[in-house]
Amino acid sequence: MCSRFVGTWRLSSSENFEDYMKALGVGLATRKLGNLARPSVTISMKGDTVTLRTDSTLKSTEISFKLGQEFDETTADNRKTKSVVTLEKGALNHIQKWDGKQTTIKRKLVDGKMVVECTMKGVVCTRVYEKA
Repeated sequence: MCSRFVGTWRLSSSENFEDYMKALGVGLATRKLGNLARPSVTISMKGDTVTLRTDSTLKSTEISFKLGQEFDETTADNRKTKSVVTLEKGALNHIQKWDGKQTTIKRKLVDGKMVVECTMKGVVCTRVYEKA
């Protein structure tokens, strides 16, 4: 099921990303630069390990994980989180927890596009990626 996400995806649209970053506690300068970035996301699998690499002119990050197993993650904005990714109803649900806070990043495939919904404190951001 996860194999449907494998490939390289390029950001085609983004709504409410700056407000989402603000809810995360990201500083003004980083928010402004982050909002301009047009990242590509490459998802690959080796056995039961999923690797998700995000590349942009601002920063590149890479995480590897097994579904349902907690792992340590350093986010693009340098948060140190305890994260877990699960597969539910065809969507990859990525939960990050740090300092008593939590955000959810839900990746789903809709009409051949990867739709990413980021939620923090009631702020919802939607980013759409198209297959490269």
